[in-house]
Amino acid sequence: MDEPSHIARLEVVFEQPVSGCRILGQTWGLQVLKVDFPEGPPVLAKAGAPDLPGHLEVEAFMLRELKVRSDLPVPGVLHCEAELLAIEWVDNDGPPKSRAHETHAAELLAELHSHSSPMFGYGRNTVIGGLFQPNGESESWVEFFTHKRLLYMARIALGEGALVASEFSRLETLAGRLERYLEEPDKPSLLHGDLWQGNILVKGEQIAGMIDPAVYFGHREVELAFTTLFGTFGDAFFDAYGALCPLDQEFFTLRKDLYNLYPNLVHAALFGRSYVPPVLRVLDRLGI
Repeated sequence: MDEPSHIARLEVVFEQPVSGCRILGQTWGLQVLKVDFPEGPPVLAKAGAPDLPGHLEVEAFMLRELKVRSDLPVPGVLHCEAELLAIEWVDNDGPPKSRAHETHAAELLAELHSHSSPMFGYGRNTVIGGLFQPNGESESWVEFFTHKRLLYMARIALGEGALVASEFSRLETLAGRLERYLEEPDKPSLLHGDLWQGNILVKGEQIAGMIDPAVYFGHREVELAFTTLFGTFGDAFFDAYGALCPLDQEFFTLRKDLYNLYPNLVHAALFGRSYVPPVLRVLDRLGI
């Protein structure tokens, strides 16, 4: 869908002319746009032919699920079709910067993680970045993480040339030992699934929006680990979250690094070998 056609389509959908359109970026074959109308608030639109067929429909599904199932501040879906997604515009000052932001985020995530399901996974597959994320349901968290996250994404990274065969073999060895290191949680928790700084928007001292989810039910620790990967949150967040949902010390000393193998492999599959060294350091540490 080229720019004139998606502007025309937006005018049909919203039944008024577009008064302004600004390109915010490009992602996974899509243009990301801020679209203004003479009446009503602006809209964020993603338009074009996505690299991943069905991507926009899955994104709309995930936003709707979080909106219905939790109090997480996600933008509402206004319109979705194969090559056009329109969602509410989140007025924001950028990513989190303050202790107040971290505290509010902790409260929101504790509430999100309180929502549960009988099974790990989800009733349908979702996406993370420009990749499919399989969610075949399982009664065992360790089994789910091993096969639907760690080994699945390692195979993608291997196929993309980001991992070499010997590195993949080491990850297979670790997969056979994960039950030594990981714990089954009391219950599956609803997860946003892709909480890095760029997907968290603030306004004033509050979190205004959490965008671009990769939804499933899993161990809340895998979500918390991801927030440490690129320095999204620090001590203020974990102090506030821990006061609501206690965490044991082994999460910080070992398990967060094991869980961050998954997002590192996602980034390796998408962007190349620069994300592999952190994976190898975990394997070295475990003597694998």
